[in-house]
Amino acid sequence: MSAIQEKVVLITGASGGIGAAAARLLARRGAKVVLGARRTDRLEALAEEITAAGGSASFQRLDVTYRPDVEAFAEFALETHDRIDVLVNAAGVMPLSPLWARKVDEWELMLDVNLRGVLLGIAAVLPTMQEQGWGHIVNVAPVPAQGVSPNSAVYCGTQYAVDAISEGLRQEHAGKVRVTVVRPDVSEADRTLADRIAACSSFERMVTRRRIVVPAEAVARSIAGAIEGGSISAPRRPARRPRPAEHAAF
Repeated sequence: MSAIQEKVVLITGASGGIGAAAARLLARRGAKVVLGARRTDRLEALAEEITAAGGSASFQRLDVTYRPDVEAFAEFALETHDRIDVLVNAAGVMPLSPLWARKVDEWELMLDVNLRGVLLGIAAVLPTMQEQGWGHIVNVAPVPAQGVSPNSAVYCGTQYAVDAISEGLRQEHAGKVRVTVVRPDVSEADRTLADRIAACSSFERMVTRRRIVVPAEAVARSIAGAIEGGSISAPRRPARRPRPAEHAAF
């Protein structure tokens, strides 16, 4: 029997890309997935697909930047399943541009979704996990494999901040709440990340990168492996710096 069997797994950003791929795989392995995203038409279609295949899926509209939405999402999971075993923070946006372009609205969007959304998700599920005495938070933080590059400063900054938050959370709740950071290169299937790329040169690089980067299904397998009891490490370029928190890398 899989360690994922019967676990209640909340997934943000579940309307496409990594979030949707993780939902499909975890449901196939017996998890009860709770799907959250803004596009409810996609969530409904995904939930129907999972249910038709014999899995368990429910969904609720979720804007990860809006605290009442995130709190309601966690409450919905509790009302439906009476517990929360895992939160997968998979929502993210990636509007790349050089700093001199001063795309301040896009900077704020990345801060709101990629960073504030993760914090709000943690805040919403942590009281339940503390009361239960167990839980697992998986933060998906895609970064360019070569590190910070022109046009990606703000985006990478949000992802490194997620790293720091995850490590702090792990230290504060060692032995009760597990914390995993999944750090794939940008997934070719996670189109929502690059839908708002502002710089033409960045867009061209993204098109090229998508021919070689890790597919969303591979990221989903890493998430599943982390939930099953240990991080997965597959070959990839050497890490830029030691990461004491539990990581699943590509």
